Amino acid sequence: MFLAIQPVRSLLLSIFMLMSGSGFLATLISIRLERAGSGTMAIGMVATAYFGGLVLGSLRAGDVVRQVGHIRAFAAFVALLSASTLAYALLAHPLFWSMLRLIDGVCVAGVFVCLESWLNDRAEPQMRGSVLAAYMVALYSGQAVGQLLLGAAGAYPAIPFQIASILISLAIIPLCLTRSSAPAPVEATAFSIRSLLAASPLGTIGALATGLMLGAFYGLAAVHVRRLGLELPETARFMMIVILGGVALQWPLGRLSDRYDRRAVIIVSFAIVLLVSLALALTGSGGIGLMALGALFGGLSFALYPLCVAHCNDRLLESERVTASGRLVLLYSVGAACGPVCAAGVMTVSGTGGLFLFIAMCAGLALVLGLWRQRASDPVPSAEQQEFQIMPRTTPMASLLDPNVSDDEPIAGQNR
Repeated sequence: MFLAIQPVRSLLLSIFMLMSGSGFLATLISIRLERAGSGTMAIGMVATAYFGGLVLGSLRAGDVVRQVGHIRAFAAFVALLSASTLAYALLAHPLFWSMLRLIDGVCVAGVFVCLESWLNDRAEPQMRGSVLAAYMVALYSGQAVGQLLLGAAGAYPAIPFQIASILISLAIIPLCLTRSSAPAPVEATAFSIRSLLAASPLGTIGALATGLMLGAFYGLAAVHVRRLGLELPETARFMMIVILGGVALQWPLGRLSDRYDRRAVIIVSFAIVLLVSLALALTGSGGIGLMALGALFGGLSFALYPLCVAHCNDRLLESERVTASGRLVLLYSVGAACGPVCAAGVMTVSGTGGLFLFIAMCAGLALVLGLWRQRASDPVPSAEQQEFQIMPRTTPMASLLDPNVSDDEPIAGQNR
């Protein structure tokens, strides 16, 4: 493992610092808007702007990288992200912050396009699994640690934004000082959503449903728990526990899906998320119960996306998997962009518990689809299933790190 990450250790350090600085901004912004008296719908719109920026950045950042190169593109995206982070302290208005969150999303997508293509280029084929695992550790640990910065303000509201900007700016140093050469740009290939849906309806809709659920959670969970009476340190602890819970259960559930019908694992996961979400919607206070439910929710909901990717890969040709995985990331991002505003609408009608009621509805619809697909088609035999691999929900470039796919062949576009 250590030998595998040696060539990419500077990239992993950049990822960790970047996520430490930017990973807690969604929580901080939601709390600040809620404190300022902004309505739930306004907070949802600000969160939606960020995920909309991620979609836009995922689609267009590759063009920037091809034109100016990885290091210059990375430096430009990080500089703009650092500047927009400082700009939050200038004016606390939902419309202004929506514009900044859109910029943040574009920049974060651009940064990940650079980093993930670089990681793919540096990783030896036989070491991709280890590099991808190290990448996930750096990504999620940075995001979890960053939640602790929520309470850094004290009497100076601008301090968390300043600390975030510092960490984001420092993320450029390891990469710019690396002695490894920048990779050649990767050309995108086409694979239609219709073909993906025909190959694996459950995997495709499951990825979209997971985006709706987690986009709503990241955008509005802090508002939900604050309205339950949690103080800022407890809110930060809740968010951190959910993220760490999401890391803890991915491998056990993945290995279980390798041994049995993967659809059954996905269906059971959606069913438990449905039940846990209903319990969270009905929970009226903080405490150990809320934290335990949050950890279970994170463990199951975070695992759903890589399970859906693995299920799609089971039903695709090897040459189709890279671009198909990229399409799944985009579907997840589209769902994440729609999730906050949809959940905000439910919260406006039904109250604070509306966030997890919306998540429960998404899980319930995916559960019904899964049960139907289990009756309508035969499972892929366990011996023919691809090995489960944790996959980040960042940009289509992350799919190139999956050791189960090959990026050496053109996309065949053939349906199965």
